[in-house]
Amino acid sequence: MNDDALRTSIAGIDLTSPILLAAGTAGVLSEMRDVLDPSKLGGIVTKSITKEVRHGNPFPRITFSRAGMMNAIGLANPGIDGFVRDEGPKAATMGCPIIGSVAGDCLDDYVEVATRLASIDGVRAIEANVSCPNVHSGLEFGSDPAALKDLISAMFGAIGDIPMFVKLSPVTVGTPNTIVDLARVAIESGARGLTLTNTVPAMGIDVRTRKPILANVTGGLSGPAIHPIVVRLVHLVYRGLAKDAGVPIIAAGGVTRWEDAAEFILAGASVVQIGAGSFASPRASVKMRKGLAKWVRTQGASSVSDLVGQVKLD
Repeated sequence: MNDDALRTSIAGIDLTSPILLAAGTAGVLSEMRDVLDPSKLGGIVTKSITKEVRHGNPFPRITFSRAGMMNAIGLANPGIDGFVRDEGPKAATMGCPIIGSVAGDCLDDYVEVATRLASIDGVRAIEANVSCPNVHSGLEFGSDPAALKDLISAMFGAIGDIPMFVKLSPVTVGTPNTIVDLARVAIESGARGLTLTNTVPAMGIDVRTRKPILANVTGGLSGPAIHPIVVRLVHLVYRGLAKDAGVPIIAAGGVTRWEDAAEFILAGASVVQIGAGSFASPRASVKMRKGLAKWVRTQGASSVSDLVGQVKLD
């Protein structure tokens, strides 16, 4: 199968495949080289990196269920100093583009981490994980339009020409803002792309002990259960904003088969990320290349990019 059909680009970054590994599912950065050839990937998103070292939440902090995977990792990561020292030199040798994921408690932390990640050779873009609570307000950056605008504007002004993607939360219930509203704020503030979405808040209880399964009580649900939710969100943002704005969407949520990736593409995603699917099968991202390339051909398209947003609505 000719994999040239899978070649695409986002924000000026050429990719050999529209399949990326999502933040936190490839270790910090380089660990996945032990089980697959990164050159077969479209790219790798690093673990979300914060200014200081974070050891994360107490164990247990990952559990699997019929619905998928729940986690409350707590952004465990080596901090920006540790990342630059231990993983930074490897970024340019990975064989695929690297996207640096940034998290933090306040605007200044985001800006510092993004600036330092952007200076690493091999890091081609920044992904802002805005599902973190703002230490000053308690609200997630991604649910507060004013805070989101200030955050993305500051990061955009600090990282120069390197493109930035904003990773939004799937849940805006209880706020007056839709995901399209928040996506618009992100784009107007400098985002070159949108990652849809982060995990869905969830909880599990052990019925025998009557205790929460996760030590943190609640966590984020990922995996097959959230896939239809994210398909809808991708469709809404693509039709309501991204298509006319010419801004690419990176879809993340429940991709375990090539058909899941194809569904996201038809809904409006240019690229997809595999998260929980990599835990279930570390080589899933490579295995689905063949099926996705065959699908592109059977649809009469010469490139996967020709099928972005091509769901038939009539």
